[in-house]
Amino acid sequence: MACRCPTHDRPRADGDFPVGVVIPLRGPAGIFGPSCEAVVDVAVDLLNAAGGIRGRRVRPVVIDAGRPVGAVASEVAGLVAAGGIEAVTGWHISRVRQHLVPAVGGHVPYVYTSLYEGGEHADGVFCSGETPPDQIAPAMRWMRDELAMRSCHIVGDDYIWPLGTARAVVGYARDLGIDVVGQEFVRLGTQDFDGVLTRVARSGADTVLMLLVGQDAVHFNRAFAARAMHDRVRRLTPLMEENMLLGSGPDAVRELYVAAAYFRSLATESALDLSGAYTRMHGPDAPVLNNMAESCFEGMMALAALADGARDCTIPELMAVSERVGYDSPRGPMRFHSGHARQHVYLAKADGTAFDILARL
Repeated sequence: MACRCPTHDRPRADGDFPVGVVIPLRGPAGIFGPSCEAVVDVAVDLLNAAGGIRGRRVRPVVIDAGRPVGAVASEVAGLVAAGGIEAVTGWHISRVRQHLVPAVGGHVPYVYTSLYEGGEHADGVFCSGETPPDQIAPAMRWMRDELAMRSCHIVGDDYIWPLGTARAVVGYARDLGIDVVGQEFVRLGTQDFDGVLTRVARSGADTVLMLLVGQDAVHFNRAFAARAMHDRVRRLTPLMEENMLLGSGPDAVRELYVAAAYFRSLATESALDLSGAYTRMHGPDAPVLNNMAESCFEGMMALAALADGARDCTIPELMAVSERVGYDSPRGPMRFHSGHARQHVYLAKADGTAFDILARL
């Protein structure tokens, strides 16, 4: 049976299933764009080879999330209203998500794939990324128990994800007996971290909790290394991937620890299958496969799993079946609860241009 969302009154002549893929192609997070686009091609190829979504061929419609949020939301709202897309997914920052939720308006499913601060419960929104209770809290506990973390200084970009996450971190730190000795939030797109690093050094923190996006984190890592701060201060972050390691340089990522649900070095059977399919399609010189890109793969797989488990693609039906939907992914087993995917999270240490996975949290 063809999957028809409630705002579409006419069947499609071409029989496809257009999915809006909202990913950053410019700005600080634009570093993720090429790999996100490349892995979406892999997901679409795999889904269509298996019959598409409810018998219809998946067709991605890429939307640049690196533009002003109003322009992104306006484009998505127009496509939804015209029947130009029948679902939305992709990695983008929470500021974009906040504008997309009302733009989508519960008319089509929206699988938000990024790690984020938590708390999204709008109808028809399914979050497949990591959230602080499952990602940062256990990472801080591991750092305390294994590396004697006793104090931290938070450095983040100034928008909802870092700010909301920082509030949660203060609570986790209190419960773990870790002192939060400072908090710094900078404009998204910041390149000069000299003042921030001076204050971090004066705070006496043994760990910096980084909540910086893309190129901002690259600039921070380079400045951190220029001061040789890794000799006395560690970094812990939930957002760091292989492109950012390459951009930072191997000398700038010493004593850098990352908590995430996916690393390219993850050796689950499905992760190895994805790496193989990605290389076969794009070759050895393809953009580096990473957490943000893989999350876009998750978004497509989650959308297909939800649609295949439902009688149709109406929002009430998808929400009703979501608690029963589970699937195997490169991250391991994925299952939705209250609109959020439960998943394994790992702690890794940067090793040059790759990650050495130390533990499952």
